[in-house]
Amino acid sequence: MTSSSLVRWIVFAPLAGFIINFLFSRFIKKYLVSIIASLAVLLSFVFSCILFFRLKAMPSDTAISDVVFNWMNITNLNINIAFVFDRLSAIMSLVVSGVSFLIHIYSIGYMDDDSDFKRFFSYLNLFVFFMLVLVLANNILLLFVGWEGVGLCSYLLIGFWYENINNSKAGKKAFITNRVGDAFFIAGMVVIYYILSSNGFYNLDFNTINSNVSLFYNTSIFGVSSLTLIAILLFIGATGKSAQFPLYVWLPDAMAGPTPVSALIHAATMVTAGVYLVARLIPVYSASVSALNFILYISAFTAIFSAIIAITQRDIKKILAYSTISQLGYMFMGVAGGIYIGGIFHLVTHAFFKALMFLSAGAVIHALSNEQDIFNMGSLNKKLKNIFIVMGVGWLSISGFPFLSGYFSKDFIIENLYLSGHKGIWLVAVVTAFLTAFYMTRMFNIAFIKESKKELHPHRPTSVMTIPLYILAILAIISGFFINGFISFAGVNRTEEFLPLTVKYTPVVLSLLGIICGFVLTVDRISDFLSTSLSWLHKIVYDKFYVDEIYDFLIIRPLGWISKTTFNIIDRVIIDRTLVEGTARAFYQGGRVSAISQNGNAQIYAVYMLFGTAIILLVYLSSVPLLNLIYWIYSNIVFAFTEIMKYI
Repeated sequence: MTSSSLVRWIVFAPLAGFIINFLFSRFIKKYLVSIIASLAVLLSFVFSCILFFRLKAMPSDTAISDVVFNWMNITNLNINIAFVFDRLSAIMSLVVSGVSFLIHIYSIGYMDDDSDFKRFFSYLNLFVFFMLVLVLANNILLLFVGWEGVGLCSYLLIGFWYENINNSKAGKKAFITNRVGDAFFIAGMVVIYYILSSNGFYNLDFNTINSNVSLFYNTSIFGVSSLTLIAILLFIGATGKSAQFPLYVWLPDAMAGPTPVSALIHAATMVTAGVYLVARLIPVYSASVSALNFILYISAFTAIFSAIIAITQRDIKKILAYSTISQLGYMFMGVAGGIYIGGIFHLVTHAFFKALMFLSAGAVIHALSNEQDIFNMGSLNKKLKNIFIVMGVGWLSISGFPFLSGYFSKDFIIENLYLSGHKGIWLVAVVTAFLTAFYMTRMFNIAFIKESKKELHPHRPTSVMTIPLYILAILAIISGFFINGFISFAGVNRTEEFLPLTVKYTPVVLSLLGIICGFVLTVDRISDFLSTSLSWLHKIVYDKFYVDEIYDFLIIRPLGWISKTTFNIIDRVIIDRTLVEGTARAFYQGGRVSAISQNGNAQIYAVYMLFGTAIILLVYLSSVPLLNLIYWIYSNIVFAFTEIMKYI
């Protein structure tokens, strides 16, 4: 099989798994469904590995393309279903298929007792298919198909346990919030095609877009540079998928889904789609200083804001969710400031250690019969030793502990922010590094190390759940050491510049300080004193600065009132009561009036006939002006009707 034809099978393998399981699951045994689903994703990973090594042997600007078929050819618009395997999509394909495979294996044990076991694996395969469409698409319209597809699957998986109304609401919240961002994404695509088609380019291929940045730069729309407009519109779309301010609010609620879903969608794959989009269009963004600054300020604020919220949370999955939002802010800062591949490298390392932490949290929740409050845990280092060890790897890695993967990728971003001249953003990044180490240590200490306040009897997770954790733990330890090879493979030249020692070591010092504070400030006496003396501040932060309540007051309630009022006026009054019921009443009343004259008296009917005949003759023979004739007829009708009524 040639390299180009192999690309499509990276995408179609999980689609085949979905079709088989979705259509024929009733005829297939339970565990065979999970095996088919897992093997389908494993095939994607194997094909990705084969193409990765083939691509590595080629020049850095080479890409392996695969045109499957022509999708649409309308007037001049020509779009193909085509995939591209280049340096960037190769990295994403390996991460998506590799981590997804481990999560599929883990899910076999985690979802074992679920009555909808087969449906769950069907949805997982469909999600991986759409995610691979997103990262391998060679044009922005096909990428948008994958973009919408993962949004649909996210809705299905977040609300998987739909019998619980809160889960259903969380799924709807994720779906609707993402649609807001998608509206801006579509607007960005429309502007791109308008400018390209005006200059004789009738496709939306990424090569065409990135090669014609000058066309966008030299065109303005309503007095605004189209380059900046496109970049900002697409980034706002990315804030929906990648949970950046102000469209981040769906992700914490999305923890309502099964924990493997949290690991798959909200740690390793879907939420990184926005980061990937910016990286894919980096020539466009690099040409717009305004757009890059916009991304930097939004992502820096999101990173520190969500880190602050995570400090007070009690739900172990909510803590990890706000951590994901914060780390996504780091990724955007990395893509937009300095060397863009730094953000992608952090995306890769984050996929390992955050998937590890989510799955470890899932093992704890599973072992404690769905307990998620960290204050109802404790002493798990003694009762779940293997989970304690792997969670410890994830905790140290995300905290930036020296020589683990998070240390390399996070520090690389922070250093490049300083070298790019964004000193204010650099300061926010290092403070966020301290906060990350602090709240992660707080969670780890309370859940695993501190003595439990009640007797716990957790059951040990099965091997099918723990083996993926060991693999992810190894990747979280060693992946950071491949940073130079990663950057070289991506075809980016790393510029070695002098950094003051204070700047170079500030992030790691603050991370270690955050770890120390995480242990000290969770001592019972100190934490009780702080929560009592600063109870008002604790409540504000714990309630997430009331952002959801503000959105409810400013957006949801007004829209609800407008929609209800519009419904009552247009639907109830105009359509139902006036057009539908009013028409019926008019005919009913007309029928009643007509019924008066239809009394079965032959003499009366003869009068009607004579009267009608007289009117016809008068109209035909009379030379009376029309208005006089109408008045004369009207007065005679009234007179005749009055006389007729005497006989009734």
